Amino acid sequence: MAAVLAMIVLWVTRQPLPHSKYWSSLLVVIGGVVLGFPLLSAWAMQQLPATHGAVVIGLIPLATAITATIKGRERPSAQFWFASVVGSTTVVLFAFTSGTGQIQMADLILLGAVVAAAIGYAQGGHLAQILGGWQVICWALVIALPILLIPVSYTVFQHSLVASWSAWLGFSYLSIFSQFLVFFAWYHGMGISGVARVSQLQLLQPFLTIIFSSLLLDEQITLPMLVASGIVIVSIALGKKH
Repeated sequence: MAAVLAMIVLWVTRQPLPHSKYWSSLLVVIGGVVLGFPLLSAWAMQQLPATHGAVVIGLIPLATAITATIKGRERPSAQFWFASVVGSTTVVLFAFTSGTGQIQMADLILLGAVVAAAIGYAQGGHLAQILGGWQVICWALVIALPILLIPVSYTVFQHSLVASWSAWLGFSYLSIFSQFLVFFAWYHGMGISGVARVSQLQLLQPFLTIIFSSLLLDEQITLPMLVASGIVIVSIALGKKH
């Protein structure tokens, strides 16, 4: 669905095909945020509550900042790294103590999702400075379409398209917003303010997901969840200047 929307937007705006030298970067974005993160996170969340998975995903900002630094494009300050490490350490401790007292396989899968997202965000943020924020995700989705058709066709053949209205509503939201529209602002912001700085805003995700998991999924909000979320939110304020 997101790829079809991307094709329509590119056609209406008559965007030229990206130069061949950018295709390798677009493939990295595809592997990170179109395929890697959605697949691995969905797989892991079949075994974990939304609140638990949300806090683990809070590692993405630190991983994204590290990726941007390794590529040599940004040099955050010591204060930035301190705040990021504090927030990320809180995330890991929460994941460890709220589970069975040990790292579960689902946690490792989520860590794989974190790495995939970090690489895709960092590469996409850099590419957004060249192609434009919304153009990056649109071209990534369109190029990935032939790959996506394989598992989608297989799933439709095996299970047809029968699902509840709430499942279709959730699917539509993920396709239109999570996989498409939000990247317009996300990559545009990274292109303007830098990958490391903007990535830290995602530390708010655990707090917001905990709230909505309670409202939509009737999951219980515990004191450790609130404490962990509070610490990572404070870390955003400490690391906002780097």
